Amino acid sequence: MISQKLNDQITRIGPGTSAGEVLRRYWQPAALTDELTEARPMVPVNLLGERLVLVRQSNGEFVLLTREACPDEPPAYYPEPDAIEVAQNGPRYPVVEMKGMYFAYMGPGSAPAFPKFDCFRAPDSHVFAFKGIWECNWLQALEVGIDPSHASFLHRFLQDEDPEDSYGKQFRDKAAHTNMPMTQVLREYPRPDIEVEETNFGLKITALRHLENDFTHVRVTNQIFPEAICIPMSREMTITQWHVPIDDENCYWYTLFTSFAKPVDKQLMREQRLKEHRLPDYAPLKNRSNDYRFDPEEQKTLTYTGMGLDINVHDQWAVESMGQIQDRTREHLGRGDAAIVRYRLMLRKAIKAVEGNREDALLMRDEAAATIVGPLSNDAITSTGDWKEASWEADKQRRAECPWDATV
Repeated sequence: MISQKLNDQITRIGPGTSAGEVLRRYWQPAALTDELTEARPMVPVNLLGERLVLVRQSNGEFVLLTREACPDEPPAYYPEPDAIEVAQNGPRYPVVEMKGMYFAYMGPGSAPAFPKFDCFRAPDSHVFAFKGIWECNWLQALEVGIDPSHASFLHRFLQDEDPEDSYGKQFRDKAAHTNMPMTQVLREYPRPDIEVEETNFGLKITALRHLENDFTHVRVTNQIFPEAICIPMSREMTITQWHVPIDDENCYWYTLFTSFAKPVDKQLMREQRLKEHRLPDYAPLKNRSNDYRFDPEEQKTLTYTGMGLDINVHDQWAVESMGQIQDRTREHLGRGDAAIVRYRLMLRKAIKAVEGNREDALLMRDEAAATIVGPLSNDAITSTGDWKEASWEADKQRRAECPWDATV
């Protein structure tokens, strides 16, 4: 457990707040490129506690401007374009278009370079972008993504689908090179050993599920500082997901799905996700107001939560059920929370660096940021004694099959 003062320090993100000043020193997803159209040339953006509007300028460049707004407007507010009023005085934030998203820099000085992560290096044909809104603080949204154990419980499927019908669905593929569905691995081996390693981009998190006959399932996920994760979706794809604060009590998750060997079927991916979300605010159709469409009969026979097959809904329920800002003064972290503990220490260290005007102490803020590649994010099954080498070999094999430069 932590004090209320510390909980406020690491969760609040408005201008001048401790965590907010850290987040402002990194590129933040601000909107999807699908949102800015001829019919809607200006898009409202609520980001880091500020009411803004995304504008395409006459020279073709993009900028975020301050928007005249009522303080009690909904977190995702989508007025008609004619109703958007731009404030005459206010900051102007630079914006770049990258892989189906607009990224904004809201901090002082020059923006950092984008690292050569797979999601940024892959061609547009191999990347798909989407987002969704959650009614909770950004930090609890991030922390569920760096807890490797939760997948064995929160995302437990009591029946296994045919992995051949797994496209676009997480945890439905076969485990590594075997015929064993990932859902079976997670269900039958729910208590992994967890190793956490600090890296030049954040954290490398390895979950080891020890199988029969001295074999081990190795699952590598990552925390990309300050508020992203990179995790395996299937043998073919990874998910890079940012948990972006709208304000203190609401956030968007922005995801880039990255495919290695084959182009992404963007139409199918979009159709799958629009079955669970409405436009234009990308709000989930299952939410607190309808009990996430909980079905007790489904819970008996099919899923742990009884809330359908989309694992995003499971995560949404878990993080929203904590309250809009989790009360960490009452929590009791254990061995399985190793990555969460390490991340909070990293965040506190970054807060102290910003307060001490030591920008060079922040991760990925120097010239070397542009040279960071990867990260490794996959599943492998191997003999227990050489799991580290096997994980790297599985990653190299996948990258070797790429039509784009995925070397690390």
